[in-house]
Amino acid sequence: MAFPKSSPYVIIGAGIHGLSTAYHLALELKARGRGSGEDILVVDKTGIAAGASGIACGVVRNNYYQPAMRELMAQSVEVWESDPEAYSYHPVGYMQISSESMHGDVATIYQQQQAIGYESAFIEGADDCMTYMRSMFSDWRAQNITSVLHEKKGGYANNTASIYGLASKAESEGVRIITGCTVTGFGRSGEAVSAVITDRGTIETDMVVVAVGPWVSKIWSMLDLPESVSIKGTDGTMHHGVDMWRYWCLEEGTLGVDPNLQKTNDGAMPPVIHVDTDAPLHSDVDGSVITEEMWGIYYKPDFNFAGIQGGAMPYEVTTPVNEVALDPYGPDSPDFIVGDEFAHMWCSALAHCQERFSGQMRHWKKEPSGGLGCFTPDSFPVFDTMCENVQIIADSNHGYKMIGVGKLVAAECVGETMELLEPFRFSRYAEGQLHPVSNSPFPWS
Repeated sequence: MAFPKSSPYVIIGAGIHGLSTAYHLALELKARGRGSGEDILVVDKTGIAAGASGIACGVVRNNYYQPAMRELMAQSVEVWESDPEAYSYHPVGYMQISSESMHGDVATIYQQQQAIGYESAFIEGADDCMTYMRSMFSDWRAQNITSVLHEKKGGYANNTASIYGLASKAESEGVRIITGCTVTGFGRSGEAVSAVITDRGTIETDMVVVAVGPWVSKIWSMLDLPESVSIKGTDGTMHHGVDMWRYWCLEEGTLGVDPNLQKTNDGAMPPVIHVDTDAPLHSDVDGSVITEEMWGIYYKPDFNFAGIQGGAMPYEVTTPVNEVALDPYGPDSPDFIVGDEFAHMWCSALAHCQERFSGQMRHWKKEPSGGLGCFTPDSFPVFDTMCENVQIIADSNHGYKMIGVGKLVAAECVGETMELLEPFRFSRYAEGQLHPVSNSPFPWS
């Protein structure tokens, strides 16, 4: 088939956001009698699920301190629930298990989840938390825990399977997906983009959607958008020259034991576990102190990964943004993959939480894992129209779980303004409309 010379809508990126936008935009156009999926072209420089979506842990949760994030996640959970088979979605629930420094934050999350009708249970106090956790896992032993937020919705999805499920849905509506096609620039007509220039040819277009995950800084630069921003602080002070983008290295891996090892007392598959605590973390190998600072991990049994899979806090990449080597990405990267230090910490943290994981580090899968996330100045997404007709989806590494963002962006592509996206506009920096920050050790909570 000949390479297309034009398409009314060009979506860059065949990951969770690009394919969700493509599928839902096809539905919008058909419902409004304004076209069909044949008017939509998705291009990706590598292949479907080749980027961050393809290596994602796959956790789906609502647990956010920020009201706008919480409402956005509730909408995304609804999309996951709309077709669990196609999206390879497992609605097992999610647990935020925390020490006292996060008690107030998590209590607020619970209260506001109740206000929006998101089903969850909240347990407070060290003794009651231990009783609750041991009612599910008889070997539970994490220390310094004073609150448990148990979200009854959410869970996880199998990363690659879900993306291919989205691709199938989009293609069934007539969307064309072209892989091995690298965007190298843009043609302009005044301030607007009139064409997407690729290494295989130029595609004239009326609208562009940028959904490229960690590569957003590269496309942002091609569009001549600002490399730094001015941010109005909560005290009204303007902070100038703040870098628009920064990279963090994501640390995840798999303990290669039978996933059934993590079943609950009654033999059921468990919720996703996330623990943040200030209890000293000791080595499960020699008892030495790994850290006395706040630490956090998340984990789940996953037959797709053939073990107990999860991760811990990321670390900031200090290399200048324009010098960060994004390719090869993920497990193929020579620079940004997890090593023995992470394996030691994470496996010891598992053993801190549950006795069944003690002495299991020998089963750590010594295979490349991890990847890079591209973060905004405040570590929260930017969803906005730039250059008059370019829809930017910059997820700030909140990405995979937010399958519903594509549905909202699709509606904006046909002229609607979606209230759930309003708190994530680029203008919030200059206006000082920033999201509140929690006490979590993770930059995205």
